[in-house]
Amino acid sequence: MPAGLSSPAPSPAAAPVQTKDPVDAVPPVGRLAVLGVQHVLAFYAGAVVVPLVIATGLNLDGATTIHLINADLLTCGIATIIQSAGLGPKIGVRLPLIQGVTFTAVSPLIAIGLAASGGAGGTQGLAAMYGSIIAAGLATFLVAPWFARLLRFFPPVVTGTLLTVMGTTLMSVSANDIVSWGSAAAAAGEDPAGPTLRGLGYAALTLALIVLVQRVFKGFIATVSVLIGLLLATAVAWALGDASFSGVGKADALGITTPFFFGLPQFTVTGIVSMLIVMAVTAVETTGDVFATGEVVGRRITPAHVANALRADGLSTVLGGIMNSFPYTCFAQNVGLVRLTQVKSRWVVTCAGVIMIVLGLLPKAAAVVQAIPTPVIGGASLAMFASVAVVGIQTLGKVDM
Repeated sequence: MPAGLSSPAPSPAAAPVQTKDPVDAVPPVGRLAVLGVQHVLAFYAGAVVVPLVIATGLNLDGATTIHLINADLLTCGIATIIQSAGLGPKIGVRLPLIQGVTFTAVSPLIAIGLAASGGAGGTQGLAAMYGSIIAAGLATFLVAPWFARLLRFFPPVVTGTLLTVMGTTLMSVSANDIVSWGSAAAAAGEDPAGPTLRGLGYAALTLALIVLVQRVFKGFIATVSVLIGLLLATAVAWALGDASFSGVGKADALGITTPFFFGLPQFTVTGIVSMLIVMAVTAVETTGDVFATGEVVGRRITPAHVANALRADGLSTVLGGIMNSFPYTCFAQNVGLVRLTQVKSRWVVTCAGVIMIVLGLLPKAAAVVQAIPTPVIGGASLAMFASVAVVGIQTLGKVDM
């Protein structure tokens, strides 16, 4: 090397590229909103069916039923934000999990309401129902760390079996939605063949559209396949006269629920014991959903995750009792949606929670979503429940039998 010239300094090593965890990534605003709407549509039918069934079982009038649905949507949104975004260091699992009312609670809640009203039903039994919900929610919040220690009894062979059974069992919910028109016709003494076939047709169309979009398109379009299936199938049903948006005009512009709307809660021993059993069952369901979501997003689930999720369940259930709603747990169909779309961001679910709060305050907006025909929702939920079962089968496939 000639004198006076120094050798060039070695180039610094390239800094490692930091890739953001997809669970914590925040999509652009437009995409975030569309993906959030998709989660709401996937969840909506299961969310409103519980207050509808309870209202029927307790012989509640139409105005009270609408109030319960709005209260449910509002509280679902708050509960979802608590679970996905987290509240403090130990409340909320911070995974893409939607919170909804547990189906397990339906029969016990009706029984509590009827017993408290002397079998007459009506709003007289709601105070005892909400007292039991609040007590069970507090118990769930307090015992969450101890329940999480039982995870050593949940090896992959157990969680895989649980998820497979959950997914296949929940398909019956989809089947009931698909044939609901025929069931309603039969209950009215009419021939169910025509309504049943129409329902099967709409469900098959919805399912075919979802699969087609997933197969043909890539990127963002593929991630909203369920939303596209729901919208297009509903448009076909509306064109053929099987969907109506007339309820939008009849709905109120604004509806707000207030704490203890039906009176101060009443605490009964039998009611509290019944709800404690319900929350024990939902704790197992939540554990399964947390494991399923962990498999989908690539997170190793620890006892801390389960404890945080159960604390969110407990806090949300207490909030449900205060805000005239019901016990809460994770919704399996939205776990299936995360797997179908591969959109792993928890902030998409948080956005869905915000949309649910808006729906809970705007009955007209909720009426638009409610106009989606039940068989269409059944076809979409069938795809999502099947995805939960697939996660379980994949988990079992990794087990050394």
